[in-house]
Amino acid sequence: MLKLFLLFFLLFISLEASTNSELLKRADGYMKSSSTSDTFRAYDDYKTLYLRSMVDNDSSLKLEALRGIVKSGERLSIDVSKYSQELKTLLQKSSYNKPEPKEMKKSEHIEDVHVDPLHRLKSAEWREDVLLLEFDKQLASSQIEHFTLHDTIKGRYRYVFDIKTAMLTDSQNIKSNDIDRIKIAQFDPQILRLVIDHSEKIEVSHSVDSKTLEVKLKTKTSKVVPALESVVPIKRDRGKVIVIDPGHGGKDPGAVGYRRYREKIVVFDVAKELEKILKSRGYKVYMTRTADRFVKLSDRTKFANKKGANIFVSIHANAIDGKHAKKVHGVECYFLSPSRSERAKKVAAQENSADLSDMNIYGKDSYLNFLNHHNTVASNKLAIDLQRGMLGALAKKYSGVKDGGVREGPFWVLVGAQMPSVLVEVGFITHPKEARRLVDKNYLKTMALGLADGIERYFANN
Repeated sequence: MLKLFLLFFLLFISLEASTNSELLKRADGYMKSSSTSDTFRAYDDYKTLYLRSMVDNDSSLKLEALRGIVKSGERLSIDVSKYSQELKTLLQKSSYNKPEPKEMKKSEHIEDVHVDPLHRLKSAEWREDVLLLEFDKQLASSQIEHFTLHDTIKGRYRYVFDIKTAMLTDSQNIKSNDIDRIKIAQFDPQILRLVIDHSEKIEVSHSVDSKTLEVKLKTKTSKVVPALESVVPIKRDRGKVIVIDPGHGGKDPGAVGYRRYREKIVVFDVAKELEKILKSRGYKVYMTRTADRFVKLSDRTKFANKKGANIFVSIHANAIDGKHAKKVHGVECYFLSPSRSERAKKVAAQENSADLSDMNIYGKDSYLNFLNHHNTVASNKLAIDLQRGMLGALAKKYSGVKDGGVREGPFWVLVGAQMPSVLVEVGFITHPKEARRLVDKNYLKTMALGLADGIERYFANN
């Protein structure tokens, strides 16, 4: 009997630890079916592979994943234009690798610098009389071109900065008390243009510091302004409402892990950091709890519905008992769906256990099976962007961050949400190394920044 149990356990572990090739094979198999649910499973698998390719920098895996995303997404009538364009770009790069020697010609003009065409503007802020434009990658001085236009008839001065291979989601006007107008917009697909328009001549100078373009502006009326206490990024859409749900609280400690660290405290700290970042970016943000108190699961989504939230993000920490506590770690994102795996059921049971008063287990399963799935696809997209944001931010500063993937699960805290909703598992509080990180303020700030970037990516693309 013991041998049979061990055999079953090893089989279960091997299934969970699917390799990329096995996951790709499974997704391709789903695509052979005419079933919509199978197509959706394939779409989810291809998205997971896409995430892994980004983390592992695997271009061949990315190519296969993009092909699958586009094919399955089109079948599901999902907007996959972004992925389709990325696929075309990747195919063009891969096709230009064996030119015929006879047709090789010397170029009349060779670019001074080769840079990655994926620099994205993250934020714009003032520091006294200096405008700081922060990008997601290191800038080179040769990427910046600037010139001045003087309209003698209208008496206007325009100072123009062109940043090569940089991208912006939306045009933005940047306010200043001393300068008439400052605008930043996409000039063409590979040039971001900053225009400073004023009725008088301005002393303008600039420099590049790592990922930041610093533009110093001095007018005749310039005054020394105190440095901002916090970052004030470009505000994308002040109308968006976000509800953050720190899991557990009060009488419900959630998981208790390594060195008696409690889930309710860890997730509340992450939520507060995320709230601070999102508010600084111009979003309306509400928390389901602002202190250590118990809130019923059903009341959390009711609160989000009442606030008219555009998205609902519930933050939790994972746990596992026994001898595997030192081995199992990683970050995961879940969206609401009747469970398709035993692992998802176990995680959901752990998070649902605090509040069973609303409906018995049979009732919950029945309700989940008859859910209106109009938000399922949107929630899946949100989960993918949040997972990608966390991994991207953490991997830059910390080693050994594991991608647990994006999964479906019957999480009762997400039931009733009238908007895209996701449950984030920020790590395993039972894993010694990950638990120590989860109580480190710098680690939590980095994770919150990744989640905020994921939310912005979701809003930019949907």
